[in-house]
This record gives sequence, structure tokens and C-alpha cells, in this order.
Amino acid sequence: MKQKILKFLRSMTFGMILLGLIVACSLAGSLIAQGKEVMWYVKTYPGWYGILLKLGLNNVFYSWYFLVLMVLLCLNLTLCSLVRIRRVYRAAKNAVPNAAKRTTDIPLSPEKLAEFCAYLEDRRFRKTEIGDAVVYSKNSLGWYGSFLTHLAILLTVLFGAATLYLPQVMDETCLPGETLVMADGTEIAVDSFHIEDAQGNLDYASKIHVTLPDGRSSGIQEIRVNHPFGFGGYKIYQQTYGTAGAVTVRDKATGAEDPFTLTENCFLSADGRNGVWFEALYPDYSRDESGNFTLISQTSGRYSNPVYQILIASDGVQTPVLAFPGETVTVGGLEYTFEAPVEYPGLRIKQTPVIVNILLCGAFCLMILGLWFCFFGSPALVTVRPDGCAIGGPKPQGTRMELAALLEDGIQEKEEEKC
Repeated sequence: MKQKILKFLRSMTFGMILLGLIVACSLAGSLIAQGKEVMWYVKTYPGWYGILLKLGLNNVFYSWYFLVLMVLLCLNLTLCSLVRIRRVYRAAKNAVPNAAKRTTDIPLSPEKLAEFCAYLEDRRFRKTEIGDAVVYSKNSLGWYGSFLTHLAILLTVLFGAATLYLPQVMDETCLPGETLVMADGTEIAVDSFHIEDAQGNLDYASKIHVTLPDGRSSGIQEIRVNHPFGFGGYKIYQQTYGTAGAVTVRDKATGAEDPFTLTENCFLSADGRNGVWFEALYPDYSRDESGNFTLISQTSGRYSNPVYQILIASDGVQTPVLAFPGETVTVGGLEYTFEAPVEYPGLRIKQTPVIVNILLCGAFCLMILGLWFCFFGSPALVTVRPDGCAIGGPKPQGTRMELAALLEDGIQEKEEEKC
């Protein structure tokens, strides 16, 4: 029973089932936005959000079943590769001695045999004499092709998981023109951000540039939803967005002025008594025939008709007021001019250890090498005796096709005898 279970765990069938399930989970994680608040899924998937949340499809890559699938895939690959290395090593070590024991199945004349041996030596086959047989071998490392491929897949899964679970993740908002400074001194600056493109279509995009502590710069790069940018161990995603109010405060006596960005409730004042309380910024409003305002709190895209809800504090009296972009309010010797709102991005910043990315690239290179050995570097073994030769190796038909032009007569004669 144990042997049957072990055989199934290391079988290709089990590996393909696991890969299929992992692909299905990855597809769900790509189609369904991950890591959003619960209410976002309630609004976006009415009627389905209960099943979606219960199955953990809002955070697929951190769900228990995805982690179990990854562990089982690593187990399958380990049993397919590392456990079989002894068998592969023995097969490679004994390949030439075993080939020397083969009987010839392609008869050749002495002249043809000499021409054949010269051809093999010209193709850089390694010559080994054992008893009355001469074994020509090539691509001895090809025995390890399957092992290297399985090992590379295993390492790719492990290092890929490291890039998924090891990075430090930070969610930051950054106004255009401002710069975020990371703990290691890396600077991430937002040059501009827009919610809509020139045609009015929703297009959340930021233009950023990254400067590493050693002075290297990424230049200006554009990021969009599902189109992040990576540089210097950092990967930056366009995660969310917001709209902030903007006001310019001018001192009437001196003419000095300062701009302020309004992202939360605040009190702007010179003496702490007279000034403007900022309460909220609304994206739109409607007005009935009587002139009454109805403020609209939610919208998609750009704020089409923004309006500021403020309180004017003057000599202990607070007066609620609606202010529109371009309007100016004077309180306590200061002029408050409300400007057009400022759109800003919410960035998700992932920092992955550089060594992990290097190891992942190394695993990909190892996979390419293993696949090359499997498809193009398969071992070739040719046993030559005075009466003819025998062609062996994991893929003897490939070697036969390679040598068909030279041995066409001998091979055809033997194939006709078998028929």
C-alpha cells in the first residue's frame, strides 16, 4: 500500500493534476481583485460575494488550499528529481560498459565501417575501447536532462513562493510632486497622476521615478492597474486613488502665501481662533428649483463639479459654507482661495530581497539547460565491432536519423530483415 501511495505521489499524473489546480487558482486570483475590503466584494459581486469570501477567493495566494497545493507540488517534484538522482547517476556511469555488451544489429563492410568510425570521430564522439568492442559516446550530460528540469521546476516554485511571501509590503499615498523615502534611502517620486485619459475614459495611471541610494535612477515610468514597475528590488503597483482639496492662503498684510492640500479635516488659522475649518470635499452636487443644494458623495472618475464643505470661524461664531473652486473667503486678515481638487495615487510598494530575484533567474536558466539536454542533447551511444555496429541511448531513433545519410544502406537492409 505504501509503495502504491509513493508511486502515485511521484507520478506525472499527480504532478499534472496539481499544476492544473494551481493554474485554476492563479486564474481566479488574476480575474478577481485581491485584498480588497469586504464591502467592495459585496458591491462588486452581489449574489456571489458570500461564496467568494467563504472560498477565500479574495486572497487566493494566501489561502490554506493554495499553500497545500504548493507543498504537494514541491513534494511531487522532490520525489521526481532528488530521489531519482542515484538511478540517473548509475545509468550515466554504466552507460558505456552496458553499451559494450550490445550485439551489433547493423552489418557494415570494412570500408563502410572505417568511414563510419571516421565520421563519429569527426563529430567529436568520445571513443572507449572495451574488449572487442569500441563504444562511441556523446552528450553524456544529457542523462541528467530530466533530473535538471525537475530540479529547476522545484527551485522555481520555491523561489517564486519566496518572491510572493517574503517581500515587505507597504501601502502609501503620495501627492503629485511629493517623494516617498524608503528605509534604505530609496526615493519614489510621483510626477503626475490622472484618473481619466484625454477622451474621458477611466485610466488610473501614475508617472513615477525611482532613485536608489547609489544614485541610479529609473527615469520616468508609467504604472497602471495590473501594470506595475520594478526597479532595484522594489515593485510598485497602482493600487488605489484619491482626490484631495487644495487651498491657497494669502496674508493680506504682507502678501505672503502658502498652498495647502486638504486630505483630512483640519483648521487653517493664523491665531487659532479665526479661520476656516475644512470638513469635506464632495465630487458633485445638484440644485433644485428653489436653489437648495444636494451634495453627492460618491462618483466614479474625475470630480466633475467639486464643492468644499467648510465652516468659517470668526470671533467665536462658526458659519457653515459651501465653497467652489476659484472662490475666496476672507477671515482674520487671511484670504483662502479654493483651488481645483488634486488627484493622487495610492501605491502598493513591495520590496523583495535582491538575492531572491537572482536565485529565481538562476532557476529559470537551469530549466532552460535541462530542457536543452532533454530535447537537443540526448546521450548517443554507438557500439562498433568488426562486423558492424549498434546504435543505443535513450533516444536511439534520433541518432539513427542523424546517421541515416551515412548508413542508409545498412539500416535499410536490417529494417527489411525485421519486417
